[in-house]
Amino acid sequence: MKLKSILAALIALFTVSGCNSQTVKNTGNMKNSIVIFFSHAGDNYSVGNIEVGNTKIVADYISELTGAAQYEIVTHKYDGMAYNPLIQLAKEEANKGELPPYEGSAPDLSKYDTVFIGGPVWWGTYPQVMFTLFKDINLDGKTVYPFTTHEGSGLANCVSDVKKAFPKANVQKGFSIYGHEVRTEKAKVEKWIKGL
Repeated sequence: MKLKSILAALIALFTVSGCNSQTVKNTGNMKNSIVIFFSHAGDNYSVGNIEVGNTKIVADYISELTGAAQYEIVTHKYDGMAYNPLIQLAKEEANKGELPPYEGSAPDLSKYDTVFIGGPVWWGTYPQVMFTLFKDINLDGKTVYPFTTHEGSGLANCVSDVKKAFPKANVQKGFSIYGHEVRTEKAKVEKWIKGL
């Protein structure tokens, strides 16, 4: 009788494991990873007024698929702004090289080997508030994966700007996804993560 119970338990275990074969698990080189991102909720191009920003959704997918921790860059400077005034402000910040403040303090990255950096593309690169944080962190020797959400810009200058900000980091090829796709195209993020 014990043998039958053991066999039944093993069959159940293999059946459950087989059901999860499509799920991407935390790979060996992703154990000590973190997702650093800025995401804009509210009025967004193409998707309207959203409660959760497009980049936040992608960051959540990455954490789910890799087990990565998260650090969200938060600023209240853009809260409640309609899309057109927001992009005008973002353009002015980029042209002037402004570095808007972010909430809280920079994350301690000493225990992370892999860093995902993501944000929307505003005027050809990440929002300026991300560059404020970049001045406060050190990614020397870390593997860095830039990613963006956009509506036609792709990666724009984000990868080259990350390389410029962190010349001693191992910056990898980036990933971009349309903002209007993030809620329905999780498979694109999964494919990217599987290929790392």
